Amino acid sequence: MAPPATTKPLRALIALAVIMLGLIAWAFWPGTDSTVRLGLDLQGGTQVILLPKPVSEGASITDEQLQQTVAIIRQRVDGLGVAEAEVTTQGSGEGAAIVVSVPGASQDRLVDLVQKTALLDFRPVYSINNPAPAPSASPSASSSASPSASSTASASASASATEGASPAASPSASASAPVGTTDLVQAPENSPEFQAEVANLDCTNPEAYSGGTPDDPALWLGTCDETGTVKYILEPAFIKGTNVTGASAVLPQGGVGWVVSLEFDGEGAKALGDASTTLSALPDCGLGASPCNAFAIVLDGVVTSAPRFNEPILGGQAQIEGNFTAQEANDLANILKYGALPVTLEAVDITSVSPTVGSEQLRAGLLAGLLGLVLVMVYLIVYYRALGVVAMISLIAAGVIVYLVFVVMSKSIGLTLTLAGVAGAIVAIGITADSFIVYFERIRDEIREGRTLRQACASGWVRARRTLLAADFVSLLAAVVLYLLSVGSVRGFAFVLGLTTVIDVLVAFWFTHPIVVLLGRAGWMQRGSRWTGLDPDRLGAPSMAGTIARQGRRREPKEVPNP
Repeated sequence: MAPPATTKPLRALIALAVIMLGLIAWAFWPGTDSTVRLGLDLQGGTQVILLPKPVSEGASITDEQLQQTVAIIRQRVDGLGVAEAEVTTQGSGEGAAIVVSVPGASQDRLVDLVQKTALLDFRPVYSINNPAPAPSASPSASSSASPSASSTASASASASATEGASPAASPSASASAPVGTTDLVQAPENSPEFQAEVANLDCTNPEAYSGGTPDDPALWLGTCDETGTVKYILEPAFIKGTNVTGASAVLPQGGVGWVVSLEFDGEGAKALGDASTTLSALPDCGLGASPCNAFAIVLDGVVTSAPRFNEPILGGQAQIEGNFTAQEANDLANILKYGALPVTLEAVDITSVSPTVGSEQLRAGLLAGLLGLVLVMVYLIVYYRALGVVAMISLIAAGVIVYLVFVVMSKSIGLTLTLAGVAGAIVAIGITADSFIVYFERIRDEIREGRTLRQACASGWVRARRTLLAADFVSLLAAVVLYLLSVGSVRGFAFVLGLTTVIDVLVAFWFTHPIVVLLGRAGWMQRGSRWTGLDPDRLGAPSMAGTIARQGRRREPKEVPNP
């Protein structure tokens, strides 16, 4: 007994049309880039050569540290999206270099992303000082400055932290580059060496607030904010970066800018609660004020922000707010999330990479794909006739959806298409064509068994979709495994192959099957002419018209002869 025919194919077609309209609106929204990002081999990009240096003097660089550094850099760059980045090492030990190549990334952004050691700590602010160096070795300064640490850190729910007040006078020392005391117990005013270093450092010098120099969280620290307009003397850290378990860029409801949300482990949450309880009881801090209720968020030896504690922060969560753009917030969260580099890195060469394949090879690849698509379409039309036309339109629909998804994912997650990705899309043509052939052959088998076209479209789909899903699942599983175990261009091939396999299932269920069902209801298809692809010569069985005629004759009453 054949299952009932599909009665509402228009629902699937309408759903697919809505999806395509949504993709078109997203892909071609006015004022946004509506092109597919190309990889290093197709459009070139930026290459940075980094020389690793030990964190502490006298230490050596091991191969394990190099491998860890490469892994962290690859995670940071991949965190930008499927960017087809290449991260390799040249040499080993002290003479090793790390080469990072990323398509389409700006030089400044790439260097800033891969060079940061990402050593994060939270320190109580001892005093806020004038950015200029003291006129003498004395740790005092008289000029005023307004802090530019415009960001704050806040907790969730009932806890909050607000910006430090603008200072007015400076009775204490100033600092520029990170310096720590040799005495872990003495306060800075009792350490002449520390005061002398702080007094002679200049926060107005860009080199002083460029970052990239890790600090010792157990030592007092004199440093600048990230714009060089304020100098701080900071006490030893109460939370280290190793206590951060998660970081993400979020846009708060009703907020005016992006923030970086941090989560701490149990030790970090307790330390944050204890420190905020103690510091919130202290008075506001002005220029040179001590004690001070502010704390500094220090990244790579530079103050990212210096908010105040107004009340205890409990719950183990905090936010870094700093007038971030979406890109800046994501980059900072990316750096913090994937951890600190075991070595410091110095960029010794930054170059623009020209395409290794070029536009001519890209055109040749696309031409090969187009030629293969045309040959498949011609074969389907010649062999399946009207059903072949349905397959051709389905292939075109699948191609349009693939392109729209490429554009959307290039805009949203940084999907980058390389020649390997183009190869993955070409391979998917065969997978999609197999889906049509399985369904059409199942329909022909059902007709050979004596079912009408409407019945064959329904029962053939029920049986064909199992084969279709099994085949696509195998392809998708292979793509997922290849994506997880590979890097670089091979990963891009796997991603595109998996994506096109999912789109193949979508088109088969929501386009090809509904269209065939609608055709099965047409009278000219049910008559089984040679242009339907279902005529007796091709089926090796009586035509559907003959089957219908026989069924009609069986239903006609026999004439009774007159006696």
